[in-house]
Amino acid sequence: MEPAYKILIADDHPLFREAITSVIEAGFGGSEVVETDDLDTALELTREQDDFDLILLDLNMPGMNGLNGLIALRNEAPTIPVVIVSAEEDKQVVLQAITYGAVGFITKSSPRAQMTQAIEQILAGNVYLPSDIIRTGKESTRRHRHDDNNISPELLNSLTRRQLLVLERMSKGESNKQIAYNLNIAETTVKAHVSAILRKLGVHNRVQAILSASDIDFNQYLKR
Repeated sequence: MEPAYKILIADDHPLFREAITSVIEAGFGGSEVVETDDLDTALELTREQDDFDLILLDLNMPGMNGLNGLIALRNEAPTIPVVIVSAEEDKQVVLQAITYGAVGFITKSSPRAQMTQAIEQILAGNVYLPSDIIRTGKESTRRHRHDDNNISPELLNSLTRRQLLVLERMSKGESNKQIAYNLNIAETTVKAHVSAILRKLGVHNRVQAILSASDIDFNQYLKR
């Protein structure tokens, strides 16, 4: 039997709330869904109920004021994972949302199966990023520089071939379990590789590694 979760959907579009509720009911049977259509009510609900497993938060809902609403919600309920669900598909917005504490970003144009996979990955304790946007999304010219997130060739060359393969799959948004399956290695081995990758690249967490690796041509380094 599927595990039951308690999920808060905060979105001001009734049709989308209905659609995402349908995704949750189909993919996570027995889950309880609570709905609201503005930030103030979402904050009130998290104050009254601290047992939510996940919050799906619309970026442009009344009261949000952009990512300030995310910050307010993270301050109010720091232990509840928050995922931004938005029609926005700008790479910088996705990166900022993660920087401000979201554990995932789901675009409203995502197919049902992809939404289900994203929610499943997040509930399993992983971060979900839309790999198509992260890898190909256009950055504003102001931030289109190669000194913020990019990894130097020297650091990449310090990784073993297996670590490069793990990092490549991390950058595609795969969880440790998925990486272990695809590379035919133990999940504990994947975790060891991830720790080594973070240490060698000088980053603090998985998200930073993923963002740093978003523009790498892995074929170039795997040929060596």
